[in-house]
Formats: sequence, structure tokens, C-alpha cells
Amino acid sequence: MGIKAFLKKAFGDMKESAEAQHEVDKANFAAAKAEAKANWEEAKMSSSQRQAKIQKERDAQIATANERRAVADARIDAAKKK
Repeated sequence: MGIKAFLKKAFGDMKESAEAQHEVDKANFAAAKAEAKANWEEAKMSSSQRQAKIQKERDAQIATANERRAVADARIDAAKKK
């Protein structure tokens, strides 16, 4: 392989890598923009809407904690039977 072919392949690889990274950057920018808009919309919510959202999050956390506790209880029971 000559130097010319080597450089052509190297620059071609760099171009492909730069294009792929550009797509990643565009996706990350779009996600950050959407998150900022979501934050803005949440900030504009009324007090009752905000309270309902917080209560929903608390309920989800309680459900997750109860699931974890059930799994731990099952592990404890399994360990005691051995």
C-alpha cells in the first residue's frame, strides 16, 4: 500500500467518523432542547398540577420500594430454608 492510498483511507475514515459524531451531536442537542422545553413547561404549571405530579412521583417511589422489599423478604425466606 502506497502512501497515497494510506492517506486516502485515513482521511476517508476521519470523514466518516466526523459525520457520525455530527449525528450524535445533533441528537444530543435535540434532546437537550426538548429537556429545556419540558423544564419550562413544568415551571409554568399551576400549583395543583405541580402537587399532583409530585404525588404521582411519590406513589411510584413507594411502589418501587415495596417491590424491593418483597424481593428482599423472598431472599430472606429462601436463606432461612437452607
